[in-house]
Amino acid sequence: MKCALTGHRVLEKNFSLTALEEKLTEIIESGAGTFYCGMALGFDLACLGILASLKRERPLRLVACVPCADQSARYPYEMRRLYEELLEECDEKIVLHEHYEEGCMFERNRRMVDECDLVFAYLYAKRGGTYYTVRYAEKKGKRIIFY
Repeated sequence: MKCALTGHRVLEKNFSLTALEEKLTEIIESGAGTFYCGMALGFDLACLGILASLKRERPLRLVACVPCADQSARYPYEMRRLYEELLEECDEKIVLHEHYEEGCMFERNRRMVDECDLVFAYLYAKRGGTYYTVRYAEKKGKRIIFY
């Protein structure tokens, strides 16, 4: 089973990496073996960090779905370094555009949903890319699990 990850870039104060790992482990145990990550700051990279660690013990496949090759260019140095390290952990890298283009983030989100059976979402606000992605997944009849 394939799972797309989507979530807000800003994590709420009560966000727990321990709870996130438990939820991802449940998803894996329910049959998910491939995870598509949009490589954004916040939820995406938090999930990918945990999945990269779990991959050492389980046969997981990690797919980076990158909207543009220069996605991390404006990330703070530490986040850019983390991004590059986690990108190396991925088994496949799908790069949609060489440079940022209007709408490329939404294109990435639709691509991930279209490729997957399940969407794991961290949604606390009815706005932005995560909200758009969850609504798109609903329209496509995809199963959605919320953090």
